[in-house]
Amino acid sequence: MSVAVQKENLDLLHVADPQNFVDGSIFDIFEKLRREDPVHYCADSPLGPYWSVTRYDDIMTVDTSHQIYSSAAALGGIVIDDAIQNDPDNEFQLENFIAMDQPRHTPQRKAVQPIASPPAIDSFKDLVRERTGKLLDSLPEGETFNWVQLVSIELTVQMLATLFDFPFEDRHKLVRWSDIATASEGSELIVDQKARIEELMECLAYFTRLHNERANVAPKFDLISMMAHDPNTNNLDPQAYLANVLLLIVGGNDTTRNSMSGSIYASSKFPDQFERVRADRSLIPQMVSEVIRWQTPLSHMRRTALQDTELGGKRIKKGDKVVMWYLSGNYDDSVFAKPERIDLDRENANRHMSFGFGIHRCMGLRIGELQLRILWEEMLDRFKSIEVMGAPTKVNSNFVHGYTDLPVRVTRF
Repeated sequence: MSVAVQKENLDLLHVADPQNFVDGSIFDIFEKLRREDPVHYCADSPLGPYWSVTRYDDIMTVDTSHQIYSSAAALGGIVIDDAIQNDPDNEFQLENFIAMDQPRHTPQRKAVQPIASPPAIDSFKDLVRERTGKLLDSLPEGETFNWVQLVSIELTVQMLATLFDFPFEDRHKLVRWSDIATASEGSELIVDQKARIEELMECLAYFTRLHNERANVAPKFDLISMMAHDPNTNNLDPQAYLANVLLLIVGGNDTTRNSMSGSIYASSKFPDQFERVRADRSLIPQMVSEVIRWQTPLSHMRRTALQDTELGGKRIKKGDKVVMWYLSGNYDDSVFAKPERIDLDRENANRHMSFGFGIHRCMGLRIGELQLRILWEEMLDRFKSIEVMGAPTKVNSNFVHGYTDLPVRVTRF
């Protein structure tokens, strides 16, 4: 356990330091905080002062108390790093429907909700299965390759392009824009906020052209057309339109792709559980829920207190930044026994926090589950083994909890 989590230094602990997530020390930190200081205040950090909420029940309270804890972009939005949604001069603000409070939130969310309806998901099944099988058939056998790049990113962006009816040959632009939208300043992806804005303006220009094209033809069943024809989203100002586009890109990209990669990594750490899946495919849906809990592809969501309140015996002041650490909630052993393990007998696996709760619960969760389920069904048809050949490289982020590299070798039947 690092010196940073010794009891005498808790007051100085910067939980959200991305290095904690890269080196894995965050799990020790969360365990200590859940036990000793579950609503923890960091008075001074590069991201400003903030509260860390680490126990499952307290996180649930914040997530479902919309009248007390705000998601509004004008107050800082949904991520701990204010600069991701707002530049310091407040000339650039990403106000999408997840970064809105009621009553503004629901009408904009409803504009695109049909894409995730049960009939829509049924209509995607054959296409997802065809693409997944084709991609798996193209993988090299007996050679080590990066699963993240060849499989997780590619399958996810193909689905994302379908949801937008985005030009397929340009689909990898979506990956880039997603990564840029969530990257912290000074990371390997962006130097500063100016560089982020420049790239996102390219995204806005591209999607504005698509919006104008779709607005002038009959409605179709894709996200751009839905926004172009719904009265609640068809006349958004440019930054608000960009914000909603980026929300849909990130929501459809980072979460699914890192769960896909996480499932492969988990299979190497808990081979006994995945042998059970190989022997009994009816366990795949349970495995999917467990992997999404275990991986927790987005580590946190942030809120801002609208009033003075109390949480876990601590006094939260109006305007305070409150961070719900979903990753910690999913490892709360008062809710999930032996949370560090994949356990296919876990009866409450689907109570994980990875999709959030309340009005901001992930809209596309069934689409993500569908992709992960079909991936495993198709892999089990093709591969005798999927070996992880080395330690994964993790994303340098306190928000996206995932991988940039996972070396893998497959053996076919």
